[in-house]
Amino acid sequence: MAKKSFISTLLSRLPGKRSNEQQAAKDIQTPKFETAKLKLVFFIVDWHRANVVSDVCVEEKVRFHFTCKAKGTANSEILDLLGIGSTEKALVTCLEQEVGVAVLLKEARKKLKSYGPGAGIAFTVPLSAINDPVLLIFKQSILKNEKIAAGDAGEGANMSEKITHDLIMCVVNHGNSDEVMNTARAAGATGGTVINARGQAHQGAVKFFGVSVQDEKEIILILTGREKKVSIMQAICQTHGLNSEAQGIVFSLPVDNVMGLSMD
Repeated sequence: MAKKSFISTLLSRLPGKRSNEQQAAKDIQTPKFETAKLKLVFFIVDWHRANVVSDVCVEEKVRFHFTCKAKGTANSEILDLLGIGSTEKALVTCLEQEVGVAVLLKEARKKLKSYGPGAGIAFTVPLSAINDPVLLIFKQSILKNEKIAAGDAGEGANMSEKITHDLIMCVVNHGNSDEVMNTARAAGATGGTVINARGQAHQGAVKFFGVSVQDEKEIILILTGREKKVSIMQAICQTHGLNSEAQGIVFSLPVDNVMGLSMD
């Protein structure tokens, strides 16, 4: 009996061997966080209103938000409705937890509503992954936000509704955005936003596709109903694909919430 007790004691001290009580105590001491449900929030507004959205992000303690200058391409018919048709636009993007998105959009809408029709548009895209240091920042407040979500399910309850819109992103050589938008409109798009960018590619990709990489690029963002996505993307690929002067690359992202910032 003494020998068995000695062996049991020895084995219990080996690395990786812990009693149920020890493991339970460790589980209690180490909080387990689920991955925060993060959204990428897009605001498209007139350039001179960019500071209004930025101020809202600061007031709501949004941890990351970025602003860049863009160009609107919408038809005049929807200019007054969504405010994405004037020449100078601001694209403000930010990261926020799902539970905080409804409040952020509500506050932005409240501030921009006083500008009347054409205040802008906002929409969100769910994230599938993000680097750990950024995620850790959000995890620090996830428990508090979960309590908020449990106590106030009304305002944010519709944030996970069925996806009805998509964001089409098209990267083309500089100077081709107008033609791409003409093609997109003929296929059912109502408008878009253009951002100037710089293109880079690995030499292997250049040889594979058989195209040269032009430094100056334009990124075209087209928000559209899901039922029109395929026809718009096909039209752009057929006319402005890699074998054309535009050398376009087209892809889409699901949009799970859309809001006009000046509408009741």
